Amino acid sequence: MRQHTIIYCILASVIISLYSCKNTSKDKRSHMVFRYNEHANITSLDPAFAKDQRNIWACHQIYNTLVKQDHNLHIKPDLAKSWRISEDGKTYTFQLRDSIFFHQHPIFGEDSTKQMTAEDVVFSLKRLTSTDVASPGSWVLDQVEAIKQISKLSLQIELKQAFPPFLGILSMKYCSIVPKESKQLNLRKTPIGTGPFYLKRWLENEKMVLRRNKLYFETDSLKNQLPYLEAVAITFLPDKQSEFMAFLQGKLDFLSGLDPSYKDELLTNTGQLQPQHRDKIILEKSPYLNTEYIGINMESQDKAIQNINFRKALNFGFNREKMITYLRNGIGFPANNGFIPKGLPGYLSKKLYSFNKDSALYYLNKYKSETKSSTPKINITTNANYVDLIEYIQKSYQELGIETSVEVLPPSTIRQQRSAGQLDLFRASWIADYPDAENYLGLFYSEKKAPKGPNYTRFSHRIFDSLFVKSQTIQDDSLRYIYYKKMNRLIANEAPVIPLYYDQITRFYHKNIKGLQMNPVNLLDLKTVYKEH
Repeated sequence: MRQHTIIYCILASVIISLYSCKNTSKDKRSHMVFRYNEHANITSLDPAFAKDQRNIWACHQIYNTLVKQDHNLHIKPDLAKSWRISEDGKTYTFQLRDSIFFHQHPIFGEDSTKQMTAEDVVFSLKRLTSTDVASPGSWVLDQVEAIKQISKLSLQIELKQAFPPFLGILSMKYCSIVPKESKQLNLRKTPIGTGPFYLKRWLENEKMVLRRNKLYFETDSLKNQLPYLEAVAITFLPDKQSEFMAFLQGKLDFLSGLDPSYKDELLTNTGQLQPQHRDKIILEKSPYLNTEYIGINMESQDKAIQNINFRKALNFGFNREKMITYLRNGIGFPANNGFIPKGLPGYLSKKLYSFNKDSALYYLNKYKSETKSSTPKINITTNANYVDLIEYIQKSYQELGIETSVEVLPPSTIRQQRSAGQLDLFRASWIADYPDAENYLGLFYSEKKAPKGPNYTRFSHRIFDSLFVKSQTIQDDSLRYIYYKKMNRLIANEAPVIPLYYDQITRFYHKNIKGLQMNPVNLLDLKTVYKEH
């Protein structure tokens, strides 16, 4: 009996030793599951419908695109290993990697998978403009004249005219590559991609599970295959407070953004973690390509809004720094430098509209003198999530002698009325679709007036339009950025918007989470993430 005990102890020691070695090796994928919550629910796993963050995050785990953005917004190879652009900037020729395989699926027959080819890429991009698909992302190919296969692993895209931001557009999730065989499937619930994870299970309104794709082509710097995680588990708790409590209890690994219901519990006024959480939670912050603003309907019948001096008074009339400190716990940057956010070429280093009561009163009195108006009145429309910010601005304006009312409507109603031109002033935000300032400046191009496009302010200016059109033909980046700055200054001078702040990404995660990287478009990239035991 004693001999058996000794043998058992030796075996146990060996097993423990082997297990310990496994967990300290470079292979970090010992049944690791990354858990996060999507309170707004996921509506589709078809990349043609990757319109908002909830769908984009999930699709990013499942699919790849021809090119991708690195964490500094530089365009890098993804499924395409190389490309060349013609001298006139109109023809893009892509050479594909030769070792990319789709997720296993019975639709491919006995082998359950197949190699990705140029035929799949052409199919994927063309389906975006199909009326049968009716993708909200069809606009990404507005500049495209033709897409054609050259060989098994090469293709060509011809543009109607030169458009320098085009590679950035191709990195969007709309442009994810799916197999041509997927036309027989409903990609919404049966996604097939080439990404680091594949869909294992989806119980709508309850849970989604993604599993590690063993065929994934990327490796780390030590040639270990990615991803490290075994799975990603996504829950759909609709209540932000419940999500926060699940995170504190360790049931979720990650929390994104800052909700008013728990912001003071997590952060101090200066945007630091509260002391009681510092031993368990990591806070990361990074500039976010998102400008929060109040839009002004330039076609409003309101005479005050039509007056440029009045609009300038509104821009000078409140303290953005205090608003961020006391209402957003220090998260964000005051939008004193124009509409293009921090982090993009075209951002202006010089302050244009910081709080100055004397300047606000100067332009307000100028307006009154011109129009013989004594008490201007405005109404600002917002949704419930931004009431505190708008009420803060309301109080500042009232101190200047501007009667200000606040109207709170559901987001869907605001979107509808904003598009129809029924709101005089409305709180809105613009998150970059692709990493180029053209995406922000397009909001003021007269040809894109709502409902035809995102020009919700209905701004129209001959010089701006001329600069905007010219900038799209310039291949030299440094010269194009000069045009961007000119347009940014012109918008600031005409004041069809009141920029509030340039947003900041805030992410909270437990200290055992490693390899989670930040990026200015707030894309959740999990292929290099692992968990320490």
